[in-house]
Amino acid sequence: MAQRVSGRALGSALHRVGGKISRWLPVSVPGLLVGGLLFAASLTPSLVPRIWATQGIVSGFSIAIGYAIGAFAAWLSARIAIPGPGEAFGRAARVAAAVVCAAVVAYALARAAGWQNSIRVLMELPPLDSLYTLKAVVALAVFAVLLVVARSFRCAARFAAAVARRFLPGWVASIVGLVATAALFWSIVNGVLVDTALRIMDAAYEERDSRIEPEFAQPTDPLKAGSQASLLSWKELGRRGRQFIVSGPTRAEISAFSGKEAMEPVRVYVGLRSADTVQSRARLALEELKRVGGFERSALIVVTPTGTGWIDDPALDSVEYLHGGDVASVAVQYSYVGSWLNHLSGSQYGFDTARALFEEIHAYWAGLPPEHRPRLYLYGLSLGAQSSTESTEFAAMLGGSINGALWAGPPYSTQLWRFFTTHRDPGSPAWLPRFRGGSFVRFMNQDGDAASQSGLRNANWGPARLVFLQYASDAATFFEYSAIYRQPEWMNLPRGPDVSPALRWYPVVSFLQLLVDAPMAMFAPAGHGHVYAPSDYVNAWIQVTDVRGWSAGEIARLKNHLSHRHGVASPATGAEPPIAKRLGPQAQQGS
Repeated sequence: MAQRVSGRALGSALHRVGGKISRWLPVSVPGLLVGGLLFAASLTPSLVPRIWATQGIVSGFSIAIGYAIGAFAAWLSARIAIPGPGEAFGRAARVAAAVVCAAVVAYALARAAGWQNSIRVLMELPPLDSLYTLKAVVALAVFAVLLVVARSFRCAARFAAAVARRFLPGWVASIVGLVATAALFWSIVNGVLVDTALRIMDAAYEERDSRIEPEFAQPTDPLKAGSQASLLSWKELGRRGRQFIVSGPTRAEISAFSGKEAMEPVRVYVGLRSADTVQSRARLALEELKRVGGFERSALIVVTPTGTGWIDDPALDSVEYLHGGDVASVAVQYSYVGSWLNHLSGSQYGFDTARALFEEIHAYWAGLPPEHRPRLYLYGLSLGAQSSTESTEFAAMLGGSINGALWAGPPYSTQLWRFFTTHRDPGSPAWLPRFRGGSFVRFMNQDGDAASQSGLRNANWGPARLVFLQYASDAATFFEYSAIYRQPEWMNLPRGPDVSPALRWYPVVSFLQLLVDAPMAMFAPAGHGHVYAPSDYVNAWIQVTDVRGWSAGEIARLKNHLSHRHGVASPATGAEPPIAKRLGPQAQQGS
């Protein structure tokens, strides 16, 4: 009898424990089946190669979302009493569905390495024999964390609804509990976690920006920004500003390359610490530019940096070589943190600073005699490109307020870029549009501009030469929120030159892939993703600044020289430079 009572007690205890476990562990068979299918889809290629960590994150979120979809569908069918098949038939259907799902997952796992290699071969990366097994561990870990969060949310919502039922009807209490819990979770995530992380990262970036690097020595030339004679303190330029000032080619280097007498390029950079307000920093940039003779050069470039204040060296080096050093460039820092954090925080500092700087420079420039003032250009990369497009009105650009602009890797939210892409000429692909035949604006990639690739003769330029330099594999440019429910136009055939032919669109999954690809595009090889190659900057600046007198051989030699200078493979031979710095652009920009 005692044994029987003990057995009953043990069985009752196990039942209670099992009930508690079942409330936290994934037990929805439809959820697991849909989650497995989305996991398989997550292994397919997207725009840039994925390492085991990013693959695990994408796969984990895919499983979680698939599980939620399947579980919700099962719950809904039960709530509205949709008649199901008989017990025996239903059991057979579930087994068949599980077998099909398992087969799809097994097929995807077998093909995963090949799918990733279809991207890697286009980017001239060594192939993978197989994907790292850690991806499955990361995926399951991510799925488990998300499941715990979801179960916590459900328990909190039920508790809030139970409290509300003391005062409200049942269905009203359920809605109130759900809304209250959602507000609580959102305030914790957005108001506590995100804000705290932003403050910590801003402080870390600011501390890093203040370091004085021994390799960036203060200039001794009094006509250099940051020198003893300068209006700008060397220390207050910040790390990015000091790098920009000293990293460019000198007059001697340009002369040695061209065999002709060159000029010393003028570079001015104002850091965040240089003045207290946006307007005062812009005014300081103007005064320093006047002091060092920037308005006496043939070309003047107003540069908008990325979020950290970083400026892509090959972009300015290439135009300085093309014009024999007869170039002045000016930039003002607006942030310490990366562009993606500026996007996350919704900061407008980039737009405000770009507009303030342009207005200061343009007002003085416009007052100079037309025959004695430099040609005026804009340049920006990433968030810098987006902010630069907002520095003046498009109508003013066409009206002669500038002579041209080069915007590289504009983010997907850049309004001017979206307008041109949306209203492109019929028959041109979304990843390399033509707009009005190329008379207003042109889009360029590794292979040149859209008109030349189409075999069409370029239209005559209008009053300003506007060029967007973009790669089809750059998810920072081609990310779309709508990819969650529809296929983006840039996925249509024909594809971009560095986009995998095996890429396919899947609801939800493709959105997650692009969401991860956007920051990872900064780590692609030069000439792909969000890392723009020196040779492509050369092609773009030739168009923007109307470079003449260079033979094809001389241009090829310049591209090779700049590729070696910046540590990327030669565009002509594919050979590595003597001192390879293939991670240089990605490590430096942090944009």
